[in-house]
Amino acid sequence: MDTQWLEDAPALLAVLDENLVCRRASQAWRERLGLAGTQGELSVPLSDIFTLEHSAELPDKLRDGLQQEIPIQDIPVSLVGKNVVTEGLLAAWPVSIGSGSTGLCLAATCNTDLHRALDELRHLRTMHELILDAAGEGIYGFDSDGMGTFGNAASIEILGWKPEDMIGKRAHDVHHHSHADGTPYPHTECPIYAALRDGEVHHVDDEVFWHVDGTPVPVEYTSTPIRHGGKIAGAVVVFRDISQRKEIERLRETAFQEIKNLKDQLEQERDYLRDEIKTGSNHGEIIGNTSALQRAMAQIGAVAATPANVLILGESGVGKEMVARAIHEQSDRADKPLVKINCASIPKELFESEFFGHVKGAFTGAHRDRVGRLQLAHGGTVFLDEVGEIPLDLQGKLLRALQEREFERVGDERTIKVDVRVVAATNRDLEAEVKAGRFREDLYYRLGVFPILVPPLRDRRDDIGPLAAHFLARTCADLGRDPMRLSKQQVRQLMGHSWPGNIRELRNVVERAVILSTGSRARFDLAMPDAADTEPDMVADPIGSDGSDFVTDAEMREREKTNMIAALRHANWQVWGSDGAAALLGIKPSTLTYRMRVLGISKPA
Repeated sequence: MDTQWLEDAPALLAVLDENLVCRRASQAWRERLGLAGTQGELSVPLSDIFTLEHSAELPDKLRDGLQQEIPIQDIPVSLVGKNVVTEGLLAAWPVSIGSGSTGLCLAATCNTDLHRALDELRHLRTMHELILDAAGEGIYGFDSDGMGTFGNAASIEILGWKPEDMIGKRAHDVHHHSHADGTPYPHTECPIYAALRDGEVHHVDDEVFWHVDGTPVPVEYTSTPIRHGGKIAGAVVVFRDISQRKEIERLRETAFQEIKNLKDQLEQERDYLRDEIKTGSNHGEIIGNTSALQRAMAQIGAVAATPANVLILGESGVGKEMVARAIHEQSDRADKPLVKINCASIPKELFESEFFGHVKGAFTGAHRDRVGRLQLAHGGTVFLDEVGEIPLDLQGKLLRALQEREFERVGDERTIKVDVRVVAATNRDLEAEVKAGRFREDLYYRLGVFPILVPPLRDRRDDIGPLAAHFLARTCADLGRDPMRLSKQQVRQLMGHSWPGNIRELRNVVERAVILSTGSRARFDLAMPDAADTEPDMVADPIGSDGSDFVTDAEMREREKTNMIAALRHANWQVWGSDGAAALLGIKPSTLTYRMRVLGISKPA
């Protein structure tokens, strides 16, 4: 056969004989094999043209084609070159080579540029995979049907699912199948798949993906559609583990709740201390030297240093609260709060809330959490004033709290432990109340570990003078009046009174005497109506500015205004209530308000 055309061809052409030895080759193939300078017939074995270890079946295919005289197409081969082996495709067909022999004509395609492009493509793919693996967020790819196509290293670290676990599978069914509480999460509601439907970017900041070990992982993620040729070809999901953020939020919420509880407690303490300042401003130190009082003082000193509960007994107004304060201040709890609970002033329906506190929403009107008085007194002393007034059906709850040193707030299941010392006081005969079935015997013995009897004022008459002088100086200072002194006649007058209201009555009489006075002498004749027969010298005192026993209308109005301002100052400018100025003056609050308006009296700014 004429082979000149073949040898001049720029394509990869060659002719094999029946032994599969290359006899003729095109210029292009000769150059590839390093035979560019040769001419004429060749003798190149098949193994020098192709890398047979990569295509061991190639000789057999070529022999079959030669024997059967059929063409062969698109056989993958590795073509040998001077410096490189490249991939290509081979076609072969039978041809006559002369002398009645048949050979094979070979045509190979080998695109070095394509090979280089494939190498570059593989390099780019490797680089892209390295970039994706370097990302700290997990990244998943999905095709248009929602099937997984790739996953980076961070996705494995976060969720434990390997790429082969995800590729070709519906990712939602693998790690997004349920909500955090375990309820089913249909893929039709999944924002990841919504991006495939509507082509929008979907961001979710509070869901969970499920780890390979079955535990939920809090995540936030963004699902972004991938477009190709104007159509949605898939989606990429970038997600991050927010477990640490969730934990920080939980700790922050816990800290916020603790701060709120402390704030509420501080507000309770503030309100309580405000009340204590108002009520405590009229109390001074325990004054007196009579044997009855010294006996009580000795008992206070003996029990104060112990943790024993104390029951203070005595008539109304004898100063039981003063004794309670003295016990607390001499105890090792003096640096902790002394919390007073007036059991007689608490409505039955609010007893538990006042003692134990409540949580928001526990009952109608419970708009916020409230700290109970027992919790407020933790580490200190709780003073149960008028303890005999506690309703019988509520005494058991108080007994349990005192015995177990724990309780639950109203509406709360959490148990609160407290360490309090109890000092109780009453003017009732609790033994008689126990016998009558109105006071629990076990509570009586719990409270009455160490009883102290405070003597009435009539049993300590020698203390009346010092007490009255103390109250007189205190009242003058509180009302901004010049200091006043008691006369011996006034002291005898006070000692002659029976004082059924005890020290409280004495203090009130002294305050009224100062309020009603216009000079430097307290008017006990006006403060104590029965004093008119025993203090004639005070009745004869001139009251007019000119020494007469009468005053003008202008003077009377001025005195009334002065007296009214003094009463208002004493009541801290409170008109209404049992401690208001109207009660001190013995008139109605509406009457006092009217007179203030007429006399031009108003509270200072």
